[in-house]
Amino acid sequence: MAPFLVLLLIVSSLNHGYAQFHPQNEAFISLSITQNGLDFVKELLVNKAISSLISLQLPNIEKTTKIPIVGNVYMVLSNITIYHIYVPSSHVKPGETGISITASGVTCNLSMNWYYSYSTWLVPVEISDKGRAEVQVKGMEVGLTLGLENQEGSLKLKLKDCGSNVKDISIKLDGGASWLYQGIVDAFEEKIGSAVENAITKKLTKGISRLDSYLKSLPKEVPVDDHTSLNVTFVNDVLLSDSFVGFETNGLFIERNPSLPILDLYNKILKLPILCTNSSKMMGITLDEAVFNSASALYYDAKFMHWIVDQIPDQSLLNTAGWRFIIPQLYKKYPNHDMNLEISLSSPPVVEISNHKAGANVFADMTIDVLEEDEVIPVACISLVIQGTGVFKISGNNLVGAVRLNDFQMSLKWSKIGNLRMYLIQPVVWTLIETVFLPHANTRLSKGLPLPILHGFILQNAEIILSTSRLAVCSDVAFTESNKRFSYFIQ
Repeated sequence: MAPFLVLLLIVSSLNHGYAQFHPQNEAFISLSITQNGLDFVKELLVNKAISSLISLQLPNIEKTTKIPIVGNVYMVLSNITIYHIYVPSSHVKPGETGISITASGVTCNLSMNWYYSYSTWLVPVEISDKGRAEVQVKGMEVGLTLGLENQEGSLKLKLKDCGSNVKDISIKLDGGASWLYQGIVDAFEEKIGSAVENAITKKLTKGISRLDSYLKSLPKEVPVDDHTSLNVTFVNDVLLSDSFVGFETNGLFIERNPSLPILDLYNKILKLPILCTNSSKMMGITLDEAVFNSASALYYDAKFMHWIVDQIPDQSLLNTAGWRFIIPQLYKKYPNHDMNLEISLSSPPVVEISNHKAGANVFADMTIDVLEEDEVIPVACISLVIQGTGVFKISGNNLVGAVRLNDFQMSLKWSKIGNLRMYLIQPVVWTLIETVFLPHANTRLSKGLPLPILHGFILQNAEIILSTSRLAVCSDVAFTESNKRFSYFIQ
């Protein structure tokens, strides 16, 4: 995404080569999921689990049991199918040992076929019958405990414990002898309960395994454009508390090179504060200034911070005639010549984020070029220090920004046309910044920085919190069902 070329106008500065020399095993983007966020994820997982269990067939159950008067009876339950599950209450609770999810009072409805056969000494031929039955499993408790850890830069999801317990079963038979009901209850009540418990446990275990595979498959770098990627390798341990779950990623911009593996970045070096722990929002994302610093240094080193301006709203300023009263010697030496303005950043931009404010400083050189036939003649260079205020907002899943000009300073760096009266040039340069450079920058900045959100989830009602050297996005989320791959893994 080429818009990132100008994102750097509001990013923070470092010395030349920051991205290469800064330690890459530190965390500069953190993600926290609050209790509200965990409740949202829990509801999503519970609903997906219910949908995956509907139409699930259980193994056949058969048994030979002795029925008073009748004798030994061979019974088979087949085509045992779960067709409805109701979960009236479920809870999720994070803690130091993992994340516990429990569902209480679960009701499970099943349909099945029954068959029996027997023979007695009184009747030497085999007697058999068959029919349908409805079973309702009531008061079931289902619980599981999940562990999360950083495994070589990827998230590892482990199922620490999983189980279910059936409290009561009711059976309704369609047809059959009067003794059959009690016979099936006595023979199969425990087995039906165990079959349901085992089926649910097995399905949940398989679902967690799939979800673990999905987490492992998440990329460690996200392409930004043809030249850069965002390093989203997980670093440090997963933070589990009694009110939220926290993750940290490296978060720096790196040169895009698909053939090279991402470095091992999971050593504990730096802990980012989680700024949304007291928020009612579902999640929080904290970005350190170093995220922007790395982009700044990377693009600066790649020589992308250089522009040639040959089109502006007041095109007369790109002809020496428009400067004849401002720089008379320029017009005298090159009358009615077209001009270009070359803008080059002399160092990576500087941003300072504090409480409720983000300020940006940009150091640039503006070279005035005169066009004479096929020759470009540099005639003067002016050093600029541009001071602006950055504002941020959320658009979709992107952090977008804009810059407003507060002030700027300028000085003559060199001149081939003699001394310049800077106080006459300053209003023109101010106009150029306001009408050319800032609109261009803000158009690019409106595209934004993609935040580390799983595809298929959308930020909602997001708020931005600024603190010393950090920016946090506190937001609710919604699931769009558009991520078919994620939906597959959690079924």
